[in-house]
Amino acid sequence: MKLHRKPLSAAVILALVSLTAPVYAQTAAPTPAPTSAEVAAAAKKAEDAKKAAAQSIEQVVVTGIRASLEKSLEVKRNSGANVEVITAEDVGKMPDKNIADSLQRLTGVAVRTDYDEAEKVSLRGTNPDMSLILFNGHTVSGGDWFVADQASSSRSTSLSLLPSSVLNQAQVYKTSQANIVDGGLAGTINVTTRKPLDQKGKFSGQANIGAAYSTLPDKTSPNINANFNWKNDANTFGIIAQVFAEKRFMRRDSVSRNAYGTSSGWGEIDVSTMRGITDASLAGTGLKAADLNGVRLPGSLSSEFVEGVRDRTGGMVAAQYRPNGQFDVTVTGFHSSMNANNFGRLTSGAIYSMLLGKGENFGATAATSLNTSSGGRQVFAFIRNPVIINTTSNYGFPLRVLQSAEIVFPDGTTPQYVGNSEGFYRNGAVASSGFLDVDTKYRVNDDWVINGLFSTTRGVGSTALDQGATFARFGTGISYALNGLYKAPDVSYRGAGTNQPGLNADGSGYRLVRRGAASNRTIDREDSLALDSTYNQNWGVLTSVQAGWRFADHYRQVRRWLPTLRTAATDAAGVNTTGFANFPSNFGSGLNGGNWDRTGFYLTKDGLQDYISSQFKGTTPEFERRVAGEIDLRERQTAAFVMQNFEGNKWSGNAGLRFVQTQINALIVTPVRTGLCPKIEPGQPIIACAAVPDAINFTGDGNTYYDGIPWNPLVGAVYVKTPTDKKFKDVLPSFNVRLEVYKDMLVRVGASRTIGRQNYNVLGAGFGTPTCNAAGCTVTGPNPDLKPLHANNADLSWAWYFAKSSLAQVNLFSSKIDGYVKTGQLKQETTVDLVDPTDNVTKPFFVNSSSQQGAKIQGIELSYEQPIWGGFGGQLNWSRAKTKVDDGRPMTGASEYAANAVGYYENDGFSARLAVNYRGKYVASSTAPAPTANSQSTSTILGVVQPTALAWAAPVTNVALSLGYRFNKTLRFSFDATNLTNPVRAQYRYSEDEPSKADVSGRQYYFSAKYSF
Repeated sequence: MKLHRKPLSAAVILALVSLTAPVYAQTAAPTPAPTSAEVAAAAKKAEDAKKAAAQSIEQVVVTGIRASLEKSLEVKRNSGANVEVITAEDVGKMPDKNIADSLQRLTGVAVRTDYDEAEKVSLRGTNPDMSLILFNGHTVSGGDWFVADQASSSRSTSLSLLPSSVLNQAQVYKTSQANIVDGGLAGTINVTTRKPLDQKGKFSGQANIGAAYSTLPDKTSPNINANFNWKNDANTFGIIAQVFAEKRFMRRDSVSRNAYGTSSGWGEIDVSTMRGITDASLAGTGLKAADLNGVRLPGSLSSEFVEGVRDRTGGMVAAQYRPNGQFDVTVTGFHSSMNANNFGRLTSGAIYSMLLGKGENFGATAATSLNTSSGGRQVFAFIRNPVIINTTSNYGFPLRVLQSAEIVFPDGTTPQYVGNSEGFYRNGAVASSGFLDVDTKYRVNDDWVINGLFSTTRGVGSTALDQGATFARFGTGISYALNGLYKAPDVSYRGAGTNQPGLNADGSGYRLVRRGAASNRTIDREDSLALDSTYNQNWGVLTSVQAGWRFADHYRQVRRWLPTLRTAATDAAGVNTTGFANFPSNFGSGLNGGNWDRTGFYLTKDGLQDYISSQFKGTTPEFERRVAGEIDLRERQTAAFVMQNFEGNKWSGNAGLRFVQTQINALIVTPVRTGLCPKIEPGQPIIACAAVPDAINFTGDGNTYYDGIPWNPLVGAVYVKTPTDKKFKDVLPSFNVRLEVYKDMLVRVGASRTIGRQNYNVLGAGFGTPTCNAAGCTVTGPNPDLKPLHANNADLSWAWYFAKSSLAQVNLFSSKIDGYVKTGQLKQETTVDLVDPTDNVTKPFFVNSSSQQGAKIQGIELSYEQPIWGGFGGQLNWSRAKTKVDDGRPMTGASEYAANAVGYYENDGFSARLAVNYRGKYVASSTAPAPTANSQSTSTILGVVQPTALAWAAPVTNVALSLGYRFNKTLRFSFDATNLTNPVRAQYRYSEDEPSKADVSGRQYYFSAKYSF
């Protein structure tokens, strides 16, 4: 069928259907406001429809779940690109507490879940930093609440600050267009908020009051969410406002192999260094000592207990002014802040250290580490009653795993170091995110529309004080037995006393060995301005042309501070040994059994804070600053695009070019030669160093300021920040065609080139670990020369809208990536002059840092949805994304498989949804791997050289339920449940026979009453 409506009218209609248009020209699809005549005609049409509805008492009005699905399908069907869509009404009928929860139900979307809540979103099997998330067409800066994420400096956006209630509609662009903001290598997600003049009625709103109950911490907290909308009678000015205060308690119970000591996750037995393993010690087992060489064993056995709170408050305000059909401006402001104090406690064993005969209190296993000592001689633990199983590694090589054993010291040995217990309380853990945008549309005439979008956004993640104390444990042995991937192992300690602070008369028990504290603050902000225009040509198949320009100025800063210790020695006298508590009696109850020690202890929050405060003294904020871990990076993005839209008989599409320049200015933390710039004593005037005027000579960075010890200005490191300036230019073509091959059957073809920018830490981290030997000197550091990632993408989609509110769809996609980061000890041609720590002489150091390589993604997506009968219906989707990196290793954060199944029922008063979400295994690494992390190393196991094991997150399935009952037109009650099956989230190393972690977070239930007016 020939489409006769004008392109401009088609764009207006599509915008009204979707409530907000796609991400055209940096903005959320600039659709011009209708003329006065069009407004009047629309009003008359609406009035006629109202009268007709009143006369037809048999008319059926579809609302609620089915209406939202119809709306989403209509937007998806009319889009020129391959998109996934979710609407506000759809979210309102799901147990979604932030936008990541909502997005994970879409085809090809996966999330990273931490502490029972989705946070980071990835598309088509990639890592979250390869996806670009926009709000109203612009980026949004967000802070991270957890200390590890605060320091990682990833480009991925944490959506934990963004409640799902602010969403009007989200569109996930799987194929790119020239008018979409650049930066989404794998795809772009545009979330739009509501506009006042699009709402029904002059004054309306909702108040949602409820409570959240978390089963594991066994605590209930209140939740309030309210919004209202007002607009004048002329429908030319309106305001919409929303406030939210949502609090939830959290807890995570974990068992892991990850704690203290070299190869703390897993390692190999080497009887030449583990001298307690002898033929005599294995007598009766049928094994010789040589049989154990290369057998994999856990380096540590740990249990971890974490509690915290997520107290999220904020709001959003939008004002819209549309005096006529020519001009429309909307100003939207949003802010969200989350207090997330958390308290982690850990009890761990140190098997690797015991076998090596090392008594270092923190599990160090180097040749120079402290040896064990009993009766004046070094003692080595040995292995008794070993059970060894044969398995195969992820790379297809044979492995042997020590599934169970007793790791014990010889009889008569005095208690030796066998592990640790620690507690870290992160006070003042806060994350915030906010933005202000001004979106304008001006219709010059019937064929020409100009759009502008200004935005400013800022996100902060900070921890006021990450404080903790560590106790070393002393005993005579550990026994263990692994019980599979999703179960806790059997673990018991021998001769180690009970779980409480203090040493016993025989030397068993715990001794305080370390205390520490640090503060972190990460700031991310961006200002952007975008202008674009749409001109309706109406030249045959050439319907309209769009052109635009965008500039964004982005800044990333990471800071860290360490309080100043009073003394070098760890003073246990200030510890209140009675101010401790044991793990709760139900600790680990969701970890599927396991006969293991659940009675770990920790200093109480108050006791820990009191002790830590007694160990530090006041100096100055300048002295407590730690420059070595800082990042200062400014990135300016400039883009211009032109895109031609075309339409023929049953086909339409677009072709365009986007021109992008990325300018990166990083301040690289570089050490100054020792003695060149003496440090300034805390409290003294800060004077610039004559030799290096920009040197930061007033910070601690390895210098101490102990009571009673004379100040030494030559201790520690002095740094200077060396500026870099890099520019990268890219041309990004795109092409999309939409063809109606048969009634209600569409085929889409898309091809594009996209870019994704490197994580901030690989561009701007400081230098560290200088090492010199006969071959020369090397130092780890950043690589500001890294180019943006590029992907050449192809997408083929077939969609059949075979019935009302129904869809069957197949997508095939492929991406070839250049510039995928390759971290590790890779020698660069770049050198930097640093001081050799062995002779204090300045020498050229080769920089070991990140390089780049290629990668590929190929996949398929299947989706199906349909109302079945009565009020019943369902949605199914499944995706597979096969990734391959040139070096043969898997892509970090990439899940090959993902799936969703949703069943729903709805009538006039009752609604119900049951959602099942599945995510397949993936490499469980930080979203921003450190540039110096040696991910390219190899290990020789049983004589076979193979890549060093990565940490894999095992597949996980989550179930959520939502029930709603409409009491009357204004009052609705709801019950939501997430983590309904309390899934165990597990990790492993070379194979599933090497489990490295298992944790549970419990179930969450939400009760609420919503009043609408």
